[in-house]
Amino acid sequence: MSEASGRGRREPPAWRPRRPAGPGGGPDIFVVGGKRAVTEAVRSGRARRVLVVGGSRETQGLRMLLDASLRAGLQPETVGREQLDGLGLADHQGVAAFVDAPKELDDRAFAASTFEPDALVVVLDGILDPQNFGAVARSAEAAGVAMLVTRKRRAAPLSAAAVRASAGALLHVRVARVANLSRAIEQLKEKGFFVVGLDHRAPVNIHEASVPPRPMALVVGAEEEGISRLVLEGCDQSVSIPLAGRTASLNASAALAVGLFGFVLRPA
Repeated sequence: MSEASGRGRREPPAWRPRRPAGPGGGPDIFVVGGKRAVTEAVRSGRARRVLVVGGSRETQGLRMLLDASLRAGLQPETVGREQLDGLGLADHQGVAAFVDAPKELDDRAFAASTFEPDALVVVLDGILDPQNFGAVARSAEAAGVAMLVTRKRRAAPLSAAAVRASAGALLHVRVARVANLSRAIEQLKEKGFFVVGLDHRAPVNIHEASVPPRPMALVVGAEEEGISRLVLEGCDQSVSIPLAGRTASLNASAALAVGLFGFVLRPA
């Protein structure tokens, strides 16, 4: 990229996201930084504006972003680094995008959702940290998960930080936010889902258990608390992840990745 500013040349002002004035307004907008997250925002069709620091080194990641923007009909705007710094982004890697926030499904929309016969759903119980939420979403989307189901309360929000941590995956996977996880699991069962909980106390581990039938939902809890009692009681099966080292537990994103790729998706 060429330098955006020179003597006598003014840079375009940074565009600040605004919330709609009322119920009839447009979607919320947030800003994300990082080459991978911005590229996925463009690919998802949610990016409204892409900013690139002038003079940025043409890495493969930047070329992918520029190519994706060209295909999407977006013209990246060259700006000064201080403009991106002023947006409050941590480690933006010289790029940012203003993005239409994904619309989460509420209880009614979740209940009305339809799924493919071989669908995978991930249920998150007590994941509070946006970074962990994003990391979970990245593993889930890579495994082809159709939907993430989480709580309305005591749960990480779908924020710019979560999108960045997910490398943009949260812009590609549906997210349902429900009032009662136990009820949501019952609704999944009514749709034919087999529900499995990842629980360190389970007597059968992922290597011993048979590959679960589809459609299926995998439930993961927070690292310290695990899956809550009522949610675990609603599962058709619980399995543990055997740990050979001295580490006592895995965080939610690591446990989910192991559960998905080492159990759910392994050849029957």
